Amino acid sequence: MAEITFYGAAQEVTGSCHLVSSPALGAVLLDCGLHQGMKAKTEAVREQFPFNPYSLDAVILSHAHLDHCGRLPLLVHDGFNGDIYCTEATAQLLPIMLFDALSLYENDLMRENRKLKRKGQCELTPQYTKADVLHVLALLKPTAYQQQRKLADNASVFFYDAGHILGSAIVELKFDEHSRQKTLIFSGDLGNKDTLLMKDPTCLTRADLVVMEGTYGDREHRTQGDTLAQFKDILHRAYTKGGNVMIPAFAVGRTQELLLYLGKLQLAGELDDWHIFLDSPMAIEVTQIYDQWLPTLDCEGVKALCTGEQTLLKHFLSTLHLMVSPEESMSINKITNGALIIAGSGMCTGGRITHHFKHRIWESRNTLIFVGYQAQGTLGRRLVEGAEHIRMFGEQFAVKANVETLGGFSAHAGQQELSDWIGHFQLPLQLALVHGEPGALATLKEKLRCDHGIEAEIPVYGQTIKF
Repeated sequence: MAEITFYGAAQEVTGSCHLVSSPALGAVLLDCGLHQGMKAKTEAVREQFPFNPYSLDAVILSHAHLDHCGRLPLLVHDGFNGDIYCTEATAQLLPIMLFDALSLYENDLMRENRKLKRKGQCELTPQYTKADVLHVLALLKPTAYQQQRKLADNASVFFYDAGHILGSAIVELKFDEHSRQKTLIFSGDLGNKDTLLMKDPTCLTRADLVVMEGTYGDREHRTQGDTLAQFKDILHRAYTKGGNVMIPAFAVGRTQELLLYLGKLQLAGELDDWHIFLDSPMAIEVTQIYDQWLPTLDCEGVKALCTGEQTLLKHFLSTLHLMVSPEESMSINKITNGALIIAGSGMCTGGRITHHFKHRIWESRNTLIFVGYQAQGTLGRRLVEGAEHIRMFGEQFAVKANVETLGGFSAHAGQQELSDWIGHFQLPLQLALVHGEPGALATLKEKLRCDHGIEAEIPVYGQTIKF
């Protein structure tokens, strides 16, 4: 009998990793993601896999966010040498994501080894290297949406647009078992339908088991119209205060949506005189890939703003400045007002945004805007929850900047969208809820029981479900 064991994103929102096993299918891993948090860059990567990577037949990747793909280099370092199936756009994004993560990991490891050396203790050896990242990229099998990929004689995988970020996929596994075809659907991260850039998630109708995310299982998002109005209001108030705006944003997905929203405001003459600084080499590189795929994305949202030769980076926002080098990034510190700074990391666990905090978070004339989910244990989560003081770079800083949250920018489906998506499936249906904090998943479970009569399971780490 087929079974799935949950080794990540089980009652948490990071570290997606699920092992599917069947005689016809073999051993297939759905995602291989990092746990994200303040110490995740060094600590999570050292965790040993609870299975033998060498024994896996394949990996199927839902999308390129690090909490879904970040441990792939460690997986190959520990012996995996099979195929890694993903969409074509995901295959383009992965080199950027994995090499950036490697750089952060190596820098953190170097700092930690300096501390150990000063204490006379043994230094830590790298758990993976550039060679492992290159090995991952060599194993990729880019696959178009709805194209059949055979995993074995009687097993195939299909990808469908999840509408979350560029290349994000709903995974459909089909395989024969005891003269009967079985189907497993893994939602990956389902997108928010009310966005400018991405298409709506594809609706499917039949499965023996659905593994569905529930990040926002306990709440709804603001509508696009309400979000844009709130964004405009926050920016206008910030401008009249004579300060600067800081926006922590994920390099993949959130940054590109932000550029479109800002472009819409500028086109309507409602942006004031903000100068927009995209202070992230990674986000700039990712946006260049988005530009290549613009015709395949949400045509109405893109066509309304991009005409002729315009792209997200080219002649789209007249006041957009691309900051690549450290020197360019530091030059923003000299600007006293009118700077709108978009920088990573999205959860404020490091990156250039923390340096902008260092120079601005203690001044009340500045504004900090959160436009994405902030996981437990991150600096972003503490700020959203109202921290009055934070510690960075060995110093304590007072939080005097105005802190705002814009939930409508989320790239995840809200509660009702999750319910509507699962409602397309034929009953009876076996359902497991993952990628959500316990309270959100419990609320979603009750919602699905009331809406559809579906009794969902909420697996814990290491739990196995047969189907």
